[in-house]
Amino acid sequence: MSGSAARLRALRRLLTVLFTAMNTAGLLVLAILVIREDEEQGVAELDADLHRVTAVARRLIDFDESLITADLIADPINDECPQFVILPGGAGPEYRGHVSAQNCVSADGGVLSGLATLAVSEGKTVWGPKDNLRVRAEPLERTSGEVIGAIVAYTDMSQERARHLGVVWRVVGGCLVLVVALGLAGHALSGRAIRPAAAALEQQEVLLAETAHDLRTPVAALRALAETALRNPGQHAELLPRTVGLAARMGGIIDGLLVRARLAAGVEQLAIQPIWLDQLVAVVVEETPAPDTRVTVTAAPTMVNADPSLLQRAIGNLLTNALRHGRRPDGEAMVHITVADGRVTVADNGPGIDPAAAEGVFDRFTGSGASSGLGLSIVRWVALAHGGTLRVFNAEEGGAIFELVLPASGP
Repeated sequence: MSGSAARLRALRRLLTVLFTAMNTAGLLVLAILVIREDEEQGVAELDADLHRVTAVARRLIDFDESLITADLIADPINDECPQFVILPGGAGPEYRGHVSAQNCVSADGGVLSGLATLAVSEGKTVWGPKDNLRVRAEPLERTSGEVIGAIVAYTDMSQERARHLGVVWRVVGGCLVLVVALGLAGHALSGRAIRPAAAALEQQEVLLAETAHDLRTPVAALRALAETALRNPGQHAELLPRTVGLAARMGGIIDGLLVRARLAAGVEQLAIQPIWLDQLVAVVVEETPAPDTRVTVTAAPTMVNADPSLLQRAIGNLLTNALRHGRRPDGEAMVHITVADGRVTVADNGPGIDPAAAEGVFDRFTGSGASSGLGLSIVRWVALAHGGTLRVFNAEEGGAIFELVLPASGP
């Protein structure tokens, strides 16, 4: 089963990686779009501010005389950022240039002049990032269409780039956190996805373990009978019925385990029917060998609704457990069974159970005090499957008491 478990673990890792990778790819695309959109929006805001400056300045210019007017000089845009310059384009000595009063950012005059010349020569607005500058160069035309210069507005891009870089780092950091979260979520979801397969694998392991546990004793007894028959041919007539009985018992064990496996997997339903519990207990006691042990039964007529084969096996496990562990070294082994009101109580006179370990005696492969490991775990499973309970406690005079309670169906 270790190979199957390893393949399940590998499948879980693969599902986690695929889930994380697919979502990371989507996050990467989204992050790129967000970063690009933020960059474009930041530049668009700068361009809108530059356009506002050139529009206001154009409205205050005198195209017929000197370009520069008192209204332009007195307007707040002349003392605010972004800065602007007005450069005449050789339209005559009467046209003067102008530089706004506020010094917001240092700019190379040659760069600004070059962009103004380009705008005049092409007759259209020219944009340009120049180093850390965002520049708008807009040609100035008379009503006749003659280009007489250009107005150039420019602003510092370093603050916008710093802001955008901060956005980039926040987006990248957020994506890294989300990738880690997606990895953890993928691990949890992949665990849920393979849980049915893991449960089926665990059921197979339990089935094999319980089969080995239940068959160990009859197989050993069967081998001993066969070896005795080989050594003593005259005892064949005596040993053969016992051999057949052991073989039948082994077949019943295997059938019971297969039924439990099918029930646990939901393939088969319990064969519920009315059963006289006192009579079933009497049959179990009669068919269970109890050498050197005194077994007594106190029973009242009790009917329950249950699967007879599973219930018989559960009671047999309780009796076998008491016979195996309920004996004191210095005293006679005694087991007393009480049946009444859908309740089967199996009491022995053994050493009892450590109260601290009482909750664990029904777990598989545990063995302390009166626990028989898998045998008692099967009893608890049968009890739960029938809507009943199984508990254990110590008697005041010593010994362990196991109590199986099933819903009674009648008198």
